[in-house]
Amino acid sequence: LDDAGVPWKEVFVGGGVATVAAAVMAGLGVSALARRMLPIGAVDVGQRLGLPTLPSLPVLLHTRVRSGRPADTLAALSAAFKGAVRD
Repeated sequence: LDDAGVPWKEVFVGGGVATVAAAVMAGLGVSALARRMLPIGAVDVGQRLGLPTLPSLPVLLHTRVRSGRPADTLAALSAAFKGAVRD
């Protein structure tokens, strides 16, 4: 926001995405949340308020799993993440 010249103030600090999302839904303010993290009923007001677009961020999975069922589970989890990516 600073780089975009958008004035702001912090009015709530929560203990995770669910807490911040609840505060947004209660009308305490707006928050920078990825689309996939928006609670049901949330409205994207970024463009209307002239807010900058959020950058894309990578998701990294780290593991020591090499073979067997855990590797199959990891492959399924990785595929689910790839399939859930939304613009």
